[in-house]
Amino acid sequence: MMDGYGKFTTQGIKYAGSKLKLIPYIVDIICSLDNIKNVLDGFSGTTRVSQAFAQLGYNTTSNDISVWSEVFATCYLKADKPTEFYQHIIDELNSLNGIDGWFTEHYGGDDVSSKKPFQKKNTRKLDAIRCAIDKMQLEWEDKCVVLTSLILAMDKVDSTLGHYAAYLSKWSKRSYNDLLLKVPYRYKVKGKNDVLRGDVFDVVQNDEFDFAYFDPPYGSNNDKMPSSRVRYQSYYHLWTSVIKNDHAELFGKAARREDTRDKNAISTFEEFRRDADGKFIALEALKKLIDTTKSRYILLSYSSGGRATKEELHDIITQSGKLVFAKEIDYKKNVMSNMRWTNEWVNSDGAHHEYLFLMKK
Repeated sequence: MMDGYGKFTTQGIKYAGSKLKLIPYIVDIICSLDNIKNVLDGFSGTTRVSQAFAQLGYNTTSNDISVWSEVFATCYLKADKPTEFYQHIIDELNSLNGIDGWFTEHYGGDDVSSKKPFQKKNTRKLDAIRCAIDKMQLEWEDKCVVLTSLILAMDKVDSTLGHYAAYLSKWSKRSYNDLLLKVPYRYKVKGKNDVLRGDVFDVVQNDEFDFAYFDPPYGSNNDKMPSSRVRYQSYYHLWTSVIKNDHAELFGKAARREDTRDKNAISTFEEFRRDADGKFIALEALKKLIDTTKSRYILLSYSSGGRATKEELHDIITQSGKLVFAKEIDYKKNVMSNMRWTNEWVNSDGAHHEYLFLMKK
């Protein structure tokens, strides 16, 4: 990916919350600010934004509650052995013959009516490779590189719409391809990077930053959508199983992990319900996050389909700091415009738009 500040490349899986298209705008914003050294990506997901920050030389802290996000971040922000070291391991794993194991039992299919996420030839390969990785007793950073390679490879041969809450009724074209691991694209680590897996509130209370980027999961603004809808953690339960290799107890047609049931996998930022005072829990969490973050600048990404209305976002941001500017990205037209905080913005239709709000505290 090319931008005004040099050339950089990010990698990631298909992801409902991916900010791949936003990265050039985010980079433009952070690079326009003076004296920025320590940055936080508070909801790092597939870590594309964290990767961009690190490649630009910022001391980057990547945080997410997902174990697979921690693995991705460790691969791209911490692991520093040469490609040749990992290529030797990857070649050995690619040479393995497939075996019937836990992943094949639950996620492999061999006919169009099975509605499984992978063809059995690839889950058999997955079973063999995942077993072999544990036997190699690799150092954590090295294991993260290899596991990232495995997930990237699986993502290229799946038969899904990009998540694992439901599967296609007919095999996708890519599912016929053979699973093939490649060494992830890495770059020389320039700054002092940290990888965390925890509650974002703990992170912002314990550390200070020059710049914090927040892309929280969004509670839907559709009042007809029940509060028990599938959560982000549930969408990507399979990657958790690939990382942990713990043969978790499963449930449902999609064979989701038991620990991703709605009662166990709720993010307060996705919460649909109101609190005892009648306020939306998701919005109160967002306000609390902005209030408690110790950072000179906060960049908030938010979708027009999120729980908060424009007026509510206005109140949250102006009560917690000074709005420097807002940017509105129209994905359908692939254009971006600077938005003044006026009735012009509040009253625009905003359909299928993404907003970036830069605050100074």
